This record gives sequence, C-alpha cells and structure tokens, in this order.
Amino acid sequence: MTAAHVTHKVLSSLDIAIIAAYFVVIFAIGIYYSRRGRTSTDYFLASRNVGWFAIGASLFVSNISTEHFIGLAGSGASSGLAVGHFEWLACLMLLILGWVFVPFYLRSNVFTMPEFLERRFNRSCAVYLAAISIIAYVFTKISVHLYAAAVVLERVVGWSPLTAAVILVIATGVYTVAGGLAAVIYTDLVQTLILIAGAVILTLLGLHEVGGFTGLRAVVPASYFHMIKPATDGEFPWTGIFFGAPILGIWYWCTDQVIVQRVLSAKDEGHAKAGTVFAGFLKLLPVFILVLPGLIAVALYRDLFKFGPDGQVLNGDIAYPTMIVNLLPKGLVGLMIAALLAALMGAMSSVFNSASTLVTLDFYKKLQPQASEAKLVRIGRLATGVMVLLGLLWVPFIHLISSQLYIYLQSVQAYISPPIAACFVLGILWPRLNGTGAISSLLTGFALGALRFVMELKDRAAGGHYFSGTASRFIVDMNFLHYAMVMFIVCSAVLIVVSLMTAAPERAKLAGLTFATVSERLELTAVQSPSHYRPAAESRGEHRVNIVLSLLLLSTVVALWIYFR
Repeated sequence: MTAAHVTHKVLSSLDIAIIAAYFVVIFAIGIYYSRRGRTSTDYFLASRNVGWFAIGASLFVSNISTEHFIGLAGSGASSGLAVGHFEWLACLMLLILGWVFVPFYLRSNVFTMPEFLERRFNRSCAVYLAAISIIAYVFTKISVHLYAAAVVLERVVGWSPLTAAVILVIATGVYTVAGGLAAVIYTDLVQTLILIAGAVILTLLGLHEVGGFTGLRAVVPASYFHMIKPATDGEFPWTGIFFGAPILGIWYWCTDQVIVQRVLSAKDEGHAKAGTVFAGFLKLLPVFILVLPGLIAVALYRDLFKFGPDGQVLNGDIAYPTMIVNLLPKGLVGLMIAALLAALMGAMSSVFNSASTLVTLDFYKKLQPQASEAKLVRIGRLATGVMVLLGLLWVPFIHLISSQLYIYLQSVQAYISPPIAACFVLGILWPRLNGTGAISSLLTGFALGALRFVMELKDRAAGGHYFSGTASRFIVDMNFLHYAMVMFIVCSAVLIVVSLMTAAPERAKLAGLTFATVSERLELTAVQSPSHYRPAAESRGEHRVNIVLSLLLLSTVVALWIYFR
C-alpha cells in the first residue's frame, strides 16, 4: 500500500473559489430569511410551514457535524464498523419520533420540549429539562463541534485551531442570528447535499486506491467488519448497544430540542412523519461514508498510526484528515473543506437556534409573559452569543474524557439521557405518573450521572489509577452504555414508586398528552404557547406512503445488521 507523509494541503485558487461560493450561498439564504421572520413563530419555528424533504435534511445535518467525520472515522480506524451501531439505531429512533412522539408534540402545540414536560408533569420538570439541555449543549454539542472543526482544519490546511474556531463561530452566528430556524433549515438543505457529495467522493477514491472491498478485507483485521461484539467488549458490547444505546437514542432523537424543533416546524403531521423517515434513510449512509474511511486510512497509511500492545490503533482521530490531504486533488480539497464546514455550521447553527429558543420561551417568557414578539426575538439572538462563549471555554477540557471524540460525545450523553427518556416514555404510556415522581426521577438521574462524570474525570486525570483497589473501581470501569441501563432502571423505579405514593394527576390536565387520554380535548389554560396554531392531520395518502417507507427502512436496517453481524 502507498505510504503517505503529506500532513497539510495548500489550498489552490480553485479550492478557495469553491469555499467562497459555499459561503456566498449560505449567507444569501440567511439574509433572505432574515427579511421574512418577524414573529416568534417565524423565528423559532420557521412559520411552521416546512416540507418533509427540508425537515429530513435538517435532521440529518443537525446531527452530523465535524466530530462525526473525525470521531466516526477515528473509531473505525481503532475498532472497525461497530461504532456504526449508533447510526443505524438512529434510524429506528427516528421512526419512534415520527410515529410515537410527533402526534403528541404537534397536537399539544408546544414550541419546546420543556413546555411539553410542563404540560404533562409540572413546571419544575420543565425548568430541569431546559437547564440540563443548555448544559448538555455546552458539554456535548457546541464545544465538540468547535474542537473537531479546529482539529481537522489545522491538520488539513494548517489553520490555527483558535483562529478557525472564532471565524466559524462568527460565520455561523451571522446567518443563525439573522434568519432564525428558517435560515437554519434551508441552509441545512444545501449543506446536506455538499456534505454527502464530499464524503461519498472521498470514500470512493479511498476504495479505489485500496483495491475495493476485497483489497480492504485483505489488509485490515477481520474483526473490523463484525459489528456484534461480545458483552465483555470495552466499547461496543452487544448488551449495551441493543439495551443501553436506545436510551440515549430516545433522549437525543425524540426529546432533545435541537432535533424535535425541526419536526415542530412541519406544515402538517404527514410532512413531519415523512421528514423523520427521510432522515432515517440518510442515517444509513454514515457507516459507509464516515466509518469506512477510517478502515481505508489504516489500510493505506499504516505507518502514520500508533498501535498499542494489543494491536489497537491509538490515534484513530487522524484517519479522516489523512485521507483528505493524501487522496484529494485540487478542487476536490475545496469541496471537502466546504463539506466539513457544512457539517459544522449546520449542526452548530441548529444548536444555537434551539438554545436560544429554550432560553427565550422557557425562561425569559415565563418571567416576562407580556414581552412583545420583537423582544422575544431579540432575547433569542442575545442567548446565542452566551452559548458560544460557554462552548469556547470548555474546549480545552474535552480530551480528559476520551481520546476517541465520538465515544466522549456518546458517554457524556449517557449520563444525561436516562432520567429524561424515562419521564417522556413512561409519561405518555401511564397517566398515573405525576409531577412529584417525575422531578424525583430527574434529580436522581442527575445525581447518578454527575457521580459517574466526576469519578471518570478524576480517574483520567490520575492516569487511570485514582480508584485502584476500591469498590468504586467497578463504577468507573462499567461500560457507559451499561451504566445508562442501570440509570434508566433506577430512574424509572423512582418515577413509579414516588408517583404511586403521592396524589394522582387530574385527568383533565392530561388530555392529549398520554395514549390513554389522546382523544380527549386538550386544556390550554395552564401553559400558553406563543400561538394557537393547529397542524393539519396526516392524510390517508400520506399515511400509506409513510407506512410503506417506514417498513422499508426497518427491513433495511435489520438486513444490514444481519450482514455485518
């Protein structure tokens, strides 16, 4: 195989022109929508008039950021295709979002997920979810997006990480602040096309260079192509993947503001569902266009990787940048940089807009219920700047958690998601559960998650020996997906037990918020939304198409798991 020692690319005039054209298109969309959005509905939910294709593309690019390019390829280089489980599980989680949660969210006319939790349980639960979501955006979204982008741009074109981060924040902030969710969603459309085009081209070039799948299989370990790992596997045990990862998935895909806000902008229920199904098909791709390049990089440029005593790659995060600088000719480098920028700016703008929505509607509007629409939009824009600053401050600490960026992201989410998933899932299934049980469950989960997070930080800082010889070692060494399972069970038990020990909620306040009360008339007096919009129901034709495509997506995921078992 070809050995490569190229570490940076000097951008040609063609590359620079392609990157400049990308920025022109993105800013043009942002400016166009900045002139249209005037009310909070326009700014935060894109006037609730978005079609399925744009929703699906926005869901995809809101999720896929630069850390996926770095982290998925890095994990692919280190352990093979197994990290792709998270991508294919996401297909199923998107189906759950569309078929289970979307009808409740749209019928309740909420703008935010904390608002839904307030209607189902109480204000305390809404405050907790809004606060923990904003904290999670700092720890697992904004900071990781910026870090990954800075790393890849430094490795590919030699830009200063800090300079790159600042420029990208400013560029993303300009069109996000100006145009709101409409600008974010329609720039996401363009960014999805660029992102997929760039990643597909690089993967095909890599496969050609390595001699196709046959050549790749001959060079990398056979275990790299088996996705079902033993229950004792340190990173991707099958027990954790199929029982723990769905807990993270339900939290992220079905209850997180960044994701659900795209669906809430749909013109009707049919388009909302179709958008989730389309996003599910798009989520089939990352295993082949982001994880697979990690395997190709190890096959082509083995001399650039460091290996541990057990043969595992230690610096897998260099895989994707190495592919870019050594395989792409002039012009395509510019396209790939544009794809990376699209991934970063799409995901980061989504976080900015959703964070500002939470701050504005779940905190500011509660304190100032008479605030004008213009005031709400101004507060939302101000919130964006604060989130960016907090994200920048956290970047230097990320590598204390894990050398594999994507695993860090998933592990931190594992400490946040179980109690939230428990409250949303059990909350719509069982009307007997009440606000006292829900807030008790959320706080219990917070304590358990914080305990594990602090213990892991201490142990990493001490070189992995801080808890040696103590009973606490078991907690630190437990796979993060297994820990998520334990947290979910404990939080569910607390929710049920405390609810049964306290008064049942009033039936009238649960109308439209649980399966048992789904057909009852929704009470709107307790929590007022900024508008009284009611989305149209799914038509029969839309319903049939959505069922067929959902079954096709489900069967495709199952077939892929069987093939790569």
